Amino acid sequence: MLPSTEDRKNVVATLFKLVAASALAGVLIALIALPVVGSTGLTARDEFDDFMNIEVPKIDRDPAKQTLVYGADNKLLVSFFDQYRREVKLDKVAPVMQEAMVAIEDARFFKHGALDLKGTFRALAKNVTSGGTQEGGSTLTQQLAKNKLVNDTTSKEGYEKVTAPTLDRKLKELRLAVYLEQKLTKKEILEEYLNIANFGAGAYGVEAASQRYFSKPASKLTLAQAATLAGITKNPYQLDPIRNKVDSKKRRDTVLQRMADLGVVPQADADAAKKQGLGIKEYKPKGGCVTSKSPFFCQYVYGDLVKYFMGTKKPKDAAEAQSMRDEAADKILRGGYVIRTTFDPDVQKAADYGVKYSTTPTAWRTNVVAVVEPGTGKVLAIASSKKYGSKKGQTTINLAADQAHGGGSGVSAGSTFKTFTLMEALDQGLPIRTNFHSPSSMTVQGFSDCAYTGPPIKYLSKDGRMGGGPWTVANSDPGENKNYNMKDGTWHSINTFYAQLEKKVGVCAAVKMAEKFGMVRADGNPLWTVPSQVLGSNEIDIVHLAAAYAGIAARGKYCAPTSLTSITDSDGKKLDLPKADCSQAVDPQIADATSQILEGVISHGTGVGLGIGRPAASKTGTCEEHSCAVFAGYTPQLAAASATWDFRGGPSHPMPGIFGATIPGPVWQRTMLKALEGKPVLDFKAPTKDFGDIVTKGIPDVRGMDLPEALARIKGAGFAVKVDPRPVKSDVPFGKVARTSPSGQADEGATVTIYISAGNGGRPDGGGHDRPDGNTWPF
Repeated sequence: MLPSTEDRKNVVATLFKLVAASALAGVLIALIALPVVGSTGLTARDEFDDFMNIEVPKIDRDPAKQTLVYGADNKLLVSFFDQYRREVKLDKVAPVMQEAMVAIEDARFFKHGALDLKGTFRALAKNVTSGGTQEGGSTLTQQLAKNKLVNDTTSKEGYEKVTAPTLDRKLKELRLAVYLEQKLTKKEILEEYLNIANFGAGAYGVEAASQRYFSKPASKLTLAQAATLAGITKNPYQLDPIRNKVDSKKRRDTVLQRMADLGVVPQADADAAKKQGLGIKEYKPKGGCVTSKSPFFCQYVYGDLVKYFMGTKKPKDAAEAQSMRDEAADKILRGGYVIRTTFDPDVQKAADYGVKYSTTPTAWRTNVVAVVEPGTGKVLAIASSKKYGSKKGQTTINLAADQAHGGGSGVSAGSTFKTFTLMEALDQGLPIRTNFHSPSSMTVQGFSDCAYTGPPIKYLSKDGRMGGGPWTVANSDPGENKNYNMKDGTWHSINTFYAQLEKKVGVCAAVKMAEKFGMVRADGNPLWTVPSQVLGSNEIDIVHLAAAYAGIAARGKYCAPTSLTSITDSDGKKLDLPKADCSQAVDPQIADATSQILEGVISHGTGVGLGIGRPAASKTGTCEEHSCAVFAGYTPQLAAASATWDFRGGPSHPMPGIFGATIPGPVWQRTMLKALEGKPVLDFKAPTKDFGDIVTKGIPDVRGMDLPEALARIKGAGFAVKVDPRPVKSDVPFGKVARTSPSGQADEGATVTIYISAGNGGRPDGGGHDRPDGNTWPF
């Protein structure tokens, strides 16, 4: 029977004093406030109908669950979570835990509906007479409803609204509780409550709490442990047994006594449990990349997940883009997904081993390396010589990656970008024997006009297009001053040769070739179409550089780098991943010819000494004023790129003496050697197409001949020829050809230098001298 009208009026008078702390507001509204504030002619039926016509609050968010990320070896790589929670079925919760929770929170739980009138009015009477809140009256179902409403909030304002001491809030809470009683069984309600409740110390749900405090599953809880956990939910902060053992133990003993009073457990068992200590065996849950053994790969995965959950919709502005990123992050931290990745622990160990090479122990300098699988784009490993963290000398910037994956502004590509100009030249049909006289320094102008992207430069035309130059470029070694072709120009990384080759093929065409292999700036913007791009003036990320070279290794099939292989949601449903982003960037023959040339970098060029005991192709790169150095290379089954630099950036923080082969080269070498241990040795496919390669021919032996005859013989053999103006001391008769350089064999079209004999009477240093008769030499 309902209480009298007078009683109800008295209760309403105290409602606003107690509503913030009392769990009785729901029943006060539904069964007390409405009859008083409504018309005296309303019937109980009318009141019930009005209440049931209230819209049930919509719950859009499930309780947060951990997202678990696994490597290719099926071992846990990292977990992401907003709340430490492990969902568990009721039959996996010890019966004594279920009994303890019901006893202390809602002893009549299995006997009433959403509202327990008897318990409510008993608590109400006690609270009113005492002038404060001494006893709660809300049911487990009402508490579940409140938890759901709190969990559904995504902002501080939303949280304040669903916890505010208002009639409207309590009315919605009770309406949801009634709905839950209609929809779920009592055991389902108990299961949901046990999985959503806050148990303090960052633990949500009984399974997480059991692990957090006792390092055991909820199915193994003892009576004392169950009573401890059941007591926490009243005030998760104050009753946290780690930070407040005294209050937690008192509350535990209260729960034990309540269980005994209700006959749930014998008094003797309760007394015995009270004598026990709390027995805390703490487990500290670890989540996020800072806890991963491979934090930089972890960051890359997180970036890929954000991209996936953002979807294909293009944000209209920066604000919408940020909102989309926030929503994606919320899914990762709360969604309970199971993620499978491309992470290869053996390759990661190799990369970690590699970056330890010759790292200067300063706060800013770093080595990084990324490893990508040709033909799939799978990112297998990412390593940095910097430790992940916020302490001095550490970093949380994923320096090997682009900004979308936690990286910074990137690093200059150095001469590794010459490879794209090389491929463009081959694609346009230029023969490998194409050569230019390449002095130690030169000014190049007359670049073909094309659409320009990049910072302001002095040689833009009035309409903003690139125009023709001039651009002054120099070689790193002043002694590099002769004719070079595509082979030796690449092997020795001749800047003036590549400036001329780039002019020949066109800057924009060379840039488009790089773009075909996935190259963009590290900030996500397009590459700058400037002549200096061939020398690496674009800041790029090392993961994409490794992926680009993996595309050459795969005979021109470029696949965008990815770290994800599968995503399964919390219900066990496998989600669709986008198909691998692969395309045939160039004809396989072009890639084969490029690989054949790049093999010579290690055997004949700037990478000599960096061999790995099997066929490998590579390119070194040194940045302007030695501000950084880069190395990229591959075998048919593995590609890697490495860089060393001061990540404050630019020539203002140089590393004197550094080259692509001095630090990043050995980092690459050590990584590849270890990663390829036990793997089959594979050869690159030789191109079957004629790319106009250099033909090595024998140089005629013209020693002792007169100059005109020697000139004719050498030119007739297909070589260019010049005569050194300084005679040299020689046993060959005076005025005859003393020797040539080179001698023996040379590439067809190469320049052969003839030296004329000064006889044995030359200068002591072996140099030439004037003719004895005082006349000039005949050349």
